[in-house]
Amino acid sequence: MALDQVIERSDFDALFGALTRHGYTIVGPTIRDRAIVYDEIRGPADLPVGWTDEQDGGHYRLRRRDDEALFGYAVGPHSWKQYQLPPEVSLWQARVDERGGLVDVSEPPRTAPRYAFFGARSCELHAMEILDRVLLRGSHPDPADRARAQDVFVVAVQCGQAGGTCFCASMNTGPVAESGFDLALTEILDDDRHYFTVQIGSDRGAAVLDEVPHEPAAEHERVAAGAVHARTASQMGRELDTAGIKELLYRNYEHPRWDEVAERCLTCGNCTMVCPTCFCTTVEDVTDLAGEHVERTQRWDSCFTVDYSNINGAAVRASSRSRYRQWMTHKLATWWDQFDSSGCVGCGRCITWCPVGIDITEEARAIRESEERPDADD
Repeated sequence: MALDQVIERSDFDALFGALTRHGYTIVGPTIRDRAIVYDEIRGPADLPVGWTDEQDGGHYRLRRRDDEALFGYAVGPHSWKQYQLPPEVSLWQARVDERGGLVDVSEPPRTAPRYAFFGARSCELHAMEILDRVLLRGSHPDPADRARAQDVFVVAVQCGQAGGTCFCASMNTGPVAESGFDLALTEILDDDRHYFTVQIGSDRGAAVLDEVPHEPAAEHERVAAGAVHARTASQMGRELDTAGIKELLYRNYEHPRWDEVAERCLTCGNCTMVCPTCFCTTVEDVTDLAGEHVERTQRWDSCFTVDYSNINGAAVRASSRSRYRQWMTHKLATWWDQFDSSGCVGCGRCITWCPVGIDITEEARAIRESEERPDADD
């Protein structure tokens, strides 16, 4: 990886201009509906300048900072999953003829802009890699998704502030991105200076940076960036002991903790909607009122819905207990068997956006501690 470079805040607009000239549609963080979400942006003015977020179990609030940081927040309800696995995709359309058969069957073109993902955090880069492994490297990869994945330009941002529900350090997915980006920024605000150190992760990243005013980072600037990284790593709002966690959960399918969490769980599916790696979908066939046109659509679904496990007229996981156990055990245990990694990147979204504040780290800790207590078998 190339030595760090430095971009001054006053030159930051030029980075957006370079990406635009290279033909990228820039998607990044912006404020909408009292949250920091991902949407198309044109320049630094669209970023959450001077804003941060407060996060805890079932709690998310924006508040003003006392500076003009561009990336002084953790992660919001959106993830880049919405671009890798869109919430709704038309698979095919057809016309119904007078005999009830399908004619004029066609697949809508599945094209996407050349995206530049601006502001991706380390945990999110890991999530994108995991989701690509699930969607693209299985037995039936989708060529359209593969083309989209290969053409995305990623501008990562090293976290300068951990959120109240972050535990990426426990999952070895952050807070510092080490790969998976074209450029990686560390934002530094001194008393009299606002600048970014930049790591180059690819040749095309170097080509874009060549069009932006920059200088090689001095030693004190690299030290300042390292201090930001170390401070963020020490701020984790949560932690999760992952030692032997797959076997721990396998041993405790019938643990009473599943009943306790089921008493609180609303099975609303919020955790799966905001999770950057959950990939459950369903397929719906819809006809128009005249019965002349039919369309098949793929939509996001959730393992928390009763119908998701419906087989031959009955649900396999009819109770909230079984559905929460399925989600958490899949995320932390069976994912290893399927995809050779954890399905959790420690972003904390599932904790923040759970209406009743159910905490995956708390649930795992409770099961582990029950085995460690002397009276655990009583």
